[in-house]
Amino acid sequence: MKGIKGEAMPLFFLLLIFMSCAHDTQKVVVAHRGASGYLPEHTLEGVAMAHAWGVDYIEPDIVLTKDNHPIVLHDIHLDTTTDVSQKFPRKKRKNGRFYAVDFTLSEIKTLNVHERISLKTKKKVFKKRFPLADSHFEVPTLVEFIELVQGLNKTTGKKVGIYPELKKPEFHQKHGKDIAKIVLKVLTQYGYNKQDAPIYVQCFYPPTLKRLRQKLGAKMPLIALIAQNSWEESSWDYSSLQTEEGIKEIASYVNGIGPYTKQLYSLDNTDRPIPTKLVSYAKKYGLKIHPYTHRVDQLPKGFRSSKEFFNFFYKQLEVDGIFSDFGDVALRFSK
Repeated sequence: MKGIKGEAMPLFFLLLIFMSCAHDTQKVVVAHRGASGYLPEHTLEGVAMAHAWGVDYIEPDIVLTKDNHPIVLHDIHLDTTTDVSQKFPRKKRKNGRFYAVDFTLSEIKTLNVHERISLKTKKKVFKKRFPLADSHFEVPTLVEFIELVQGLNKTTGKKVGIYPELKKPEFHQKHGKDIAKIVLKVLTQYGYNKQDAPIYVQCFYPPTLKRLRQKLGAKMPLIALIAQNSWEESSWDYSSLQTEEGIKEIASYVNGIGPYTKQLYSLDNTDRPIPTKLVSYAKKYGLKIHPYTHRVDQLPKGFRSSKEFFNFFYKQLEVDGIFSDFGDVALRFSK
């Protein structure tokens, strides 16, 4: 018996090691704005589709209404993804835009959500995606989003998490609205304010993340999104977050970074991607790396297929996960 045990124990430990390694190589797949490659972004129908795939997380971007309801919408504007200009033409501002913060929830609930369009051409940004005039979709509230995800988790036995983004805290502050406090209250009510909760909260404005952690009592994992300065996402200088000093500083209050994919590599003279140092900085300070965004219909220069894309990001860079408009495709490469 001793000889048998002596042989079995090493095999047992080898199995444990193998299982541990397999778990460590599992990549997180975040359904970017739901199933946005197939259905209009940020619709409950898209959430249900992404959940059925079995992704790890579904992302809702959050803005506030005039009456302080958190709604799921990528922009502070309503005009690129809804028929607001037809329903409420008099509510546009002097710059010609329609802002969610100028509408009550009841007004927003009368709008029809459609595939994202260019305001200049009035045509779809992604030509082959969902038809513009077909079907009816609504702007969901954060509560509706959460209750759908949690309800589907209960009925299917899956454990799909959520990955909310707080959009433009500075803009909301100028309008007298504390988006961080309002959203954190909802997340707490639904059981997400825990270190091990199935959630990441992300934001492009580091001071809001720092405030969440140090003043508002946020216990869940936080992610610092990194934009390009030219996008004017906030007043922050994002070049600072691509240095070791910047990464070291935010590591004191966040659990990871969400860089733009093109910040993680440059192209050589043959268009071959060459890694930047950002990944090594993040790993040095123990931060998760969840870049955005993979799109089958808009692969960046240097990648001829999704396979090439994921081979580079998962196998060469060894990022921890990725945002994708096509979560079903991303799942094929996540193991």
